[in-house]
Amino acid sequence: MSEDSTVFLAIYIITFLIGFPNAVLAFCSCIRKIHRKPIPIDIFMLNLTASDLVFLTFLPVKMKEAVDNMVWNMPYILCHINMFMFFLPFYSSGLFLTAISAERYVCVAFPVKYKNSNDADNITNKRHLVAEPQRCYSNFTAKQLRELLPARLSIVVVFFLLPLLICCFCYISLIHILMKCPLFKRQRKLRVVGLIVGTLLVFAISFAPYNASHIVGFIKKENPYWRIKTLMLSTLNACFDPIIFFCISKDMRRAIKICVKALCRFMPI
Repeated sequence: MSEDSTVFLAIYIITFLIGFPNAVLAFCSCIRKIHRKPIPIDIFMLNLTASDLVFLTFLPVKMKEAVDNMVWNMPYILCHINMFMFFLPFYSSGLFLTAISAERYVCVAFPVKYKNSNDADNITNKRHLVAEPQRCYSNFTAKQLRELLPARLSIVVVFFLLPLLICCFCYISLIHILMKCPLFKRQRKLRVVGLIVGTLLVFAISFAPYNASHIVGFIKKENPYWRIKTLMLSTLNACFDPIIFFCISKDMRRAIKICVKALCRFMPI
C-alpha cells in the first residue's frame, strides 16, 4: 500500500471505531426520548444519527478501496451505490446540523412561543484507459466536466454556504443572548459552547475542504488532483458528531458515562 492509501485506511478505521458505537448510543437514546415525548430537537437528532449510521455502515467499502491503493477492484455497480451512500449522509448531515442550530436559537430566543422547548441537556467514465487502473468517481472526460462542474458549484451554494451562514447567525445570536442573560447556569452555557465547537469542527474540517475543491474546480475548469484527499477529511464528520450528541442529550451523556465506567471496571489496574 502507498503512503496515501495507508493514511486513508487509518482515518477510515478511526472514524468507524469512534463514530459507530457513539451513533448507535445516540440513535437508541433518541428513539427512547421520542417514544416518551417527541420534540423537534430529538427528531433532528434522530435523523442526524441515522444519517451517520448509513454513512458508517458503508465505510468498510471505502476501507477496501484504500487497501487496494485507491483502485476500484470491486463490481462497478458498487461504486455507484457507495457514492450515493457516501454523499447522501454527507450533505444531509449539514442540513440537520443547520436545523439543530435554528432549533436551539428559537428555543432560547423565543421560549414562550416555542411551546415544545425544554432544557434538552457521478458521473464516472466507465470506459477507462487501458494503461490506467479503474477508479471510482475519479476519471472524467472534458464533456462530463463541463456538465459536472456547474452542478458541483450549485451544490456548494445550497448545501454548504447557505447552511453555514444560517448556523453562524443562529449561534452568534445564541451566544449574545446567553451572555446577556444571567439566568442560564454555567453548565448549560458550557454545553452550548461545546455544541457550537462541534458544529464548527464539522463545517471547518469535514465540509469546507471538499466544497473548496468544487469552487477551485469550477474556476480552473478541472477536477482538482487533491480533491480525493478532501474526501478523507469529510469522513471525520462522524467523529465530530458525538460532541454534538453529548452536548444536546442528557441521556447520551448518561449512556457514555455508564460505558466509560464499565470499561474502567474491566481494565486491569
